[in-house]
Amino acid sequence: MKMIIAILNSDDASTVIHNLMKEGYQITKLSTTGGFLRAGNVTVLIGVEDDKLEHCLEIIGKYSKSRKQLIPSSAEAGISFYPSMPVEVVVGGATIFVLDVEQFKKV
Repeated sequence: MKMIIAILNSDDASTVIHNLMKEGYQITKLSTTGGFLRAGNVTVLIGVEDDKLEHCLEIIGKYSKSRKQLIPSSAEAGISFYPSMPVEVVVGGATIFVLDVEQFKKV
């Protein structure tokens, strides 16, 4: 058995979760915040049997696409502040960890 920990962009999360549940996967959803952009994320925990791992990862990959977005940045030099210039960053997609599960119990 495997435990998938998938960190999803908030914009993608509902579609990913809907499609995982449609395929019969049971998930636990956690609201989280990213460190770099301090943007809202959703972390999902999914326990899957080894033979279903690739299928589950395909669903996550299909519905969590990365895209470019402009965000404001601010520069500071000494005591003066300069107007913020937008910076293009990649958002979305998924960060996925797959862990071996030694034991699983549902009580």
